Amino acid sequence: MAPVTNRFQTLLVVSALAVLLVASATLVSAPAIRGDEKQPSDPWTSAQTVLSADFAHELGKQDGAPATVVYVGFHSLFAGGHIPGATFRGSGSTEQGLLELKKWAEELPRSTSLVIYCGCCPLEKCPNVRPAFNALDKMGFKKLRVLILPTSFAKDWADKGYPIQKGT
Repeated sequence: MAPVTNRFQTLLVVSALAVLLVASATLVSAPAIRGDEKQPSDPWTSAQTVLSADFAHELGKQDGAPATVVYVGFHSLFAGGHIPGATFRGSGSTEQGLLELKKWAEELPRSTSLVIYCGCCPLEKCPNVRPAFNALDKMGFKKLRVLILPTSFAKDWADKGYPIQKGT
């Protein structure tokens, strides 16, 4: 009788493990089935980005209408150095800054080529770019891009010798 009990217990344990494996696989794949999988934290697509080397080259070209460059970080950093021709329109991380940005952008044609950037800190942690991008995107700008500065403006722009303008 003991061997039958051992086989029964083994079968029960194996069955329980199989049920757990199937259940965990179902839980892992359930979001994809429901269509509510976690979205990336960046609200822009890769087509809505521009790398610093590419943008520096773009700024150097004399053909076509240049992009309107908007700094959406902290004013003290803008005054310390920014992309030539960029304007400061408020910090994207503050309600007041977003209001200033939207007020300024209200009069622009939605076909305006806009490039926004901050560079206060690593892009993944930046408190300014995402809210500014979302605000301008919701306003309907069709040529809105984010300048990708992975580490900071200093490291990813200034240290590479790209042009800088100081002051406000």
